[in-house]
Amino acid sequence: MPILMYHAIADAPAPATRALSVTPAAFAEQLAVLADRGFTPVTTAALGAAWRSGARLPRRPVLITFDDGYAGVHRHALPVLARHGFPATLFVSTGWIRGTYDTGGALDTMLDWAQIRELAAAGTEIGGHSHTHPQLDQLPHDALRFEVQRCRDIVAGELAEAPGSFAYPYGYSDRRVRAEVRAAGFAQSLAVGNDLARRRQGPYALRRVTVRRTTGIEQFTRVVEGRAVGRAYARDRALTRGYAVLRRARQARRRAAGSRD
Repeated sequence: MPILMYHAIADAPAPATRALSVTPAAFAEQLAVLADRGFTPVTTAALGAAWRSGARLPRRPVLITFDDGYAGVHRHALPVLARHGFPATLFVSTGWIRGTYDTGGALDTMLDWAQIRELAAAGTEIGGHSHTHPQLDQLPHDALRFEVQRCRDIVAGELAEAPGSFAYPYGYSDRRVRAEVRAAGFAQSLAVGNDLARRRQGPYALRRVTVRRTTGIEQFTRVVEGRAVGRAYARDRALTRGYAVLRRARQARRRAAGSRD
């Protein structure tokens, strides 16, 4: 099934988020495609529960996700989701959300906790996305644990319910990161991968497809219907494979340096 990954929904996003942003008009058109073609959106928690139990998913399931917590999700995406009666999942980087825990470093205008509570009340699942949005697989153990647990604790405190789903910043994870996410109580987690999600990927490495500013409606339609996904994201996948080699080399050098110390 397709898991769609959105970031900012805005006509005039900040330069740092522009490439991964979608205009409000494009977002509305994309959700109209889902409605017209009979897709049934679910949340990340619902997908994870169904695949763990073997329960049947609804007809033509799709998952709509938003990363980071940009303000346009409330201003522009929420009315469209409400119009169609679609649930979604929002993964928040808690240190970027406006309010008590703001650590700075956000790339664009962010949601505040009152807006996040409105999204939750409207049927949006709120998941974790770390505290300060680092590359988790590059962190030492204590910093990794802090990022995951601090995020979980803040969401639980603000919403009076612990989050059950997580998404890795930048999509990066390894066995150590996935184990830490699971130990923190998250039942499922999403990567990127730019591929359809399949049960065999396991609950802590489910793949998503990126929806960006250059995603035209024809490409969007082909992707959600599972047609030519590999061709649509061939460049992304090649870059991901190359960067994975580089990241493993960096990790090996850090481990070697740590052993010498």
